[in-house]
Amino acid sequence: MTLERVLTFAKTLLSKAAAEGDIAVDATIGNGHDTVFLAELVGESGHVYGFDIQEEAVRATSERILQAGYADRVTLFKESHENLADFIPEKWHGKAAGAIFNLGYLPGGDKSIVTRPDSTLKAVEQLLSVLKKGGIMILVIYHGHEEGKAERDAVLDFVQKIPQKEAHVLKYQFMNQKNDAPFIVAIEKMKA
Repeated sequence: MTLERVLTFAKTLLSKAAAEGDIAVDATIGNGHDTVFLAELVGESGHVYGFDIQEEAVRATSERILQAGYADRVTLFKESHENLADFIPEKWHGKAAGAIFNLGYLPGGDKSIVTRPDSTLKAVEQLLSVLKKGGIMILVIYHGHEEGKAERDAVLDFVQKIPQKEAHVLKYQFMNQKNDAPFIVAIEKMKA
């Protein structure tokens, strides 16, 4: 397939934004796959800050990070992403190169625990100040459940109103897939 799948394209974008020595954020660590990917991108001299409200997610991600040998370059918080600016050291505000969200629920976890529009939008706003100029934030939007549809609508409404001089906003979605296939919104910060 010539067109990149949604998750592959998200990683392509992050790979262009984050490199050795950078700061990155996994706003919804889930099972830790993106956290490990970001840790690989930022290398030994970079750092990743990860957030999730579920103990199960923090535990699974911690194990995955340890197995990969990246424990020294990742800090995890059992905390909502809506508070991320309070936990990322202030010296890194305005310096993060990349960030990712996987919205919805923890794969294999409790489907009643989902990301919510209000906390997600607060996190997006905070990340806009934490990202550096040229930094990229990716939101993978899973909207196959009622809460996901409400969050999708809130996120799309919010990002369409971001002034073009502040950020470029991209929606990447396969239009003819069934069952509410996930899509991404990518936000590239344009102002320091």
